[in-house]
Amino acid sequence: MVARGRGVFPGRRGNRPSYLIVGIGNPGPAYARTRHNVGTRLVELLAEQSGAELKRTRGQARVAEAEIDGHAVVLAVPTTYMNESGRPVARLVRKQGISPDRLVVVQDELDLSPGTVRLKVGGGTAGHNGLESIQAALRSRDFLRLRIGVGKPPSKEEGADHVLSRMRPEDAEAVEGAIERGLEAMRVLVRDGVDAAQNLLHAR
Repeated sequence: MVARGRGVFPGRRGNRPSYLIVGIGNPGPAYARTRHNVGTRLVELLAEQSGAELKRTRGQARVAEAEIDGHAVVLAVPTTYMNESGRPVARLVRKQGISPDRLVVVQDELDLSPGTVRLKVGGGTAGHNGLESIQAALRSRDFLRLRIGVGKPPSKEEGADHVLSRMRPEDAEAVEGAIERGLEAMRVLVRDGVDAAQNLLHAR
């Protein structure tokens, strides 16, 4: 993967990126290694592996233009809190001329055990505040979700504390493995499409 320079993909004038990949979480070092920030971590790693730098913009997001196997992509991490992700994501979708089915939101998922990762096309939000914000801002449910399992809290009342807390070592190790598989799936998605990426993840 080779990072592109500033501007709209040199050598690809007029072409839109193939995908906009957004990792959602909460800003600041206090949240960096929490369950809620696994989406942010994946996109930061994807940018790092691409040699691209996520730069802060006026649109409440850190954004990088990158290339995966010859396909132009935009990587982004909102600088808002999770439940306000919709505004910066919608701005990027409009600016890049991306249709919702070419938007990938990378998120934490309580309904999946640590170490599990799935790629979902559209659907509901299961009460996820970040997804609800994005869905409301886009007025669409048709975007892709890369769901990284972080496990259920001990009780419903402890949900907020659960996602905002640091993981036990064994859970952290499992989630890191899921992030690695998610990175691989993003490369397959960009190169070969949704079905191929789902087959990669769901066959395991």
